[in-house]
Amino acid sequence: MSGAANRLRARLDSIRADGRKALIPYITAGDPEPGHGVALMQALVAGGADVIELGVPFSDPMADGPVIQAACERALAHGTRLRDVLATVRDFRAQDSDTPVVLMGYLNPVEAYGYEAFAADASAAGVDGVLIVDLAAEEAEAACESFAAHGLATVFLVAPTTDEARLATICSRATGFVYYVARKGVTGSGGLDVEAVGERLSMLRRHTELPIAVGFGISDAQTAAAVAGVADAVVVGSALVSAIAERADQPAEAIAGVLRERLGEMRQALDRLP
Repeated sequence: MSGAANRLRARLDSIRADGRKALIPYITAGDPEPGHGVALMQALVAGGADVIELGVPFSDPMADGPVIQAACERALAHGTRLRDVLATVRDFRAQDSDTPVVLMGYLNPVEAYGYEAFAADASAAGVDGVLIVDLAAEEAEAACESFAAHGLATVFLVAPTTDEARLATICSRATGFVYYVARKGVTGSGGLDVEAVGERLSMLRRHTELPIAVGFGISDAQTAAAVAGVADAVVVGSALVSAIAERADQPAEAIAGVLRERLGEMRQALDRLP
């Protein structure tokens, strides 16, 4: 495993060894303006992010709710493409060589780019891992080989409806962490049953020693802390993307300040856990 994947695994392993819980915020690249990306990523780090999940805008983000769908539309309207997302990571890396970055997106742009070319360019830009929502683990051998060859960790989603037999396949492909979808539905949905999540994670841990992150429906510090009680990491996306949308016409510095504050509240909640 080369430098990029090592950065992600080293960060998550260190957090686990310290008995802490990882905080993984998501924002969509190119939203609300292409030039805001680095400032917003820096704000997430300042707010306590352990890993940044950077969304690749796509025209049909099937797993995402209306908040992130709208963010993709805004980014695409500004002409943001996969190469632009990599450029944002490259610019971020010029100022931050430590914080792992995982790209989250859909298969079509990566296939159009080409697995090998994408993996090489992503690694060179400073990307650490890739989560492709609609890439089934059973069909991911070629992609995973290209990603691994360039030191990119792979992350896969596990749904509440995923049966135990399929968990083994998913976990055998994952190398960064496993992302458990806390509830049925799309991103931004509410109504988490933390006890049920904990039961599912117990089953999932029988198939992997990788850290398990939980996302979909985590919108505030209280929920983040509750989920962190049963998970290794929490992912927060729609709550932050919504804050960006509310201030889309404001300078990057103003938006960054709000992201830093909101994420900071979650960071404090996680750090108060026993």
